Amino acid sequence: MANLSAVISQLRRERDRVSHELERLEHAIKALDHIGGSGAGRRSASAKRGRRPRRRLSAAARARIAAAQRARWAKFRSKQAK
Repeated sequence: MANLSAVISQLRRERDRVSHELERLEHAIKALDHIGGSGAGRRSASAKRGRRPRRRLSAAARARIAAAQRARWAKFRSKQAK
């Protein structure tokens, strides 16, 4: 049982160390963002997470996509009926 409590104690110390390291990294990133200039601090939230902004489709484009999908389903269903 003493061994288990030692392991738990060691894991807690490691958790605290990693937490402190993450805080240091966050502070370093924020500092570099502010001095980076050229709009580095003005990126959108999705860009900061590494995602591309969502593309907007026109109503006509959505209609074309929907018509093509309906045609694919109709072709699939006609093969199933045979």
